[in-house]
Amino acid sequence: MTAVIPVSVITGFLGSGKTTLLAKLLRDPAMGRTAVIMNELGEIPLDHELIETSDETFVQLSTGCLCCNVRSDLVLTLGDLAARRAAGTVPPFERVVVETTGLADPAPILHALMTDRGLCDNYALEGVITTVDAVTGLATLDTHEESLRQAALADRIVLTKTDVQAEPAALAGRLSRINPGAQRLCSVRGDIPVSALFGPGPARAARTPDAQAWFTRSASAVEAPHAGHRHDRDISSFCIVREQPVRAVTLALFMSALAENCGADLLRMKGIVHVAEHPAAPAVVHGVQHVYHAPVWLPRWPSEDRRTRLVFIGRVHESWVRELLELLEEEVTDQMARPTPG
Repeated sequence: MTAVIPVSVITGFLGSGKTTLLAKLLRDPAMGRTAVIMNELGEIPLDHELIETSDETFVQLSTGCLCCNVRSDLVLTLGDLAARRAAGTVPPFERVVVETTGLADPAPILHALMTDRGLCDNYALEGVITTVDAVTGLATLDTHEESLRQAALADRIVLTKTDVQAEPAALAGRLSRINPGAQRLCSVRGDIPVSALFGPGPARAARTPDAQAWFTRSASAVEAPHAGHRHDRDISSFCIVREQPVRAVTLALFMSALAENCGADLLRMKGIVHVAEHPAAPAVVHGVQHVYHAPVWLPRWPSEDRRTRLVFIGRVHESWVRELLELLEEEVTDQMARPTPG
């Protein structure tokens, strides 16, 4: 069976240091087998001149905003790359990095990686890396909705230009309110270890020994006292923890109801679920807006903690989500208790 290739998305607002970060990363020997997809606005591409590559596969999209053309450009580009890799006409890359424009919403890219069958056969989402300017980041979050969404969807937030200004307490607090579970790192002129930025994502969880790494930080951060009551222009984060197992049909109905009723308001949901019918192995779930990845079953529980933990980030009310899960569980329990006709 062909190994699934991890895909990481690097996003961040205009001027926040995405290209500088990527340029430094690609000079690291650990990134030698990396395919890079860059998006640029306008007919004359410029960012590629800032990237020094050697053996890396380099692909550039210059047909407009990547997030708007994701269903054509990105899907076709990744499919073409996979075919060329299989045919041996490009180097055998082992990772893909997609750099978005500064005004891009990363969600459509994640949707494509989660739902396109052709892509899922070859690729799996590894994570979202968002750059935030330590100097202007706070003002940017105040004035640009795109930057809020980029921060909310992040698995890792990289603070740039910290040589000019250390992370201000106000910015740190703001990012914690928007996305308390994201790991925050600092970078000076793009210098940051490759190992700090890449790790197991939701679709790869069952294939890695560190299955909990992508959500444990979120769960512990959002479970902190009163964390679920912090709001940033209506973006809130909270965690639902359940001691009792969840029935499989309840989980399916719950995720369907979230997709149908929350849509773009639920920016991200992720977690680990103790499913009643499969007590020996948990399910990893992951959703972005109205798109939810099929649960990934781990071979075993990665720790002694067997509680269900679900993390939510977006413009949804915690009480509504909790009540929805409880109502669905009650309905399923009632249905199972009713005698079979005949």
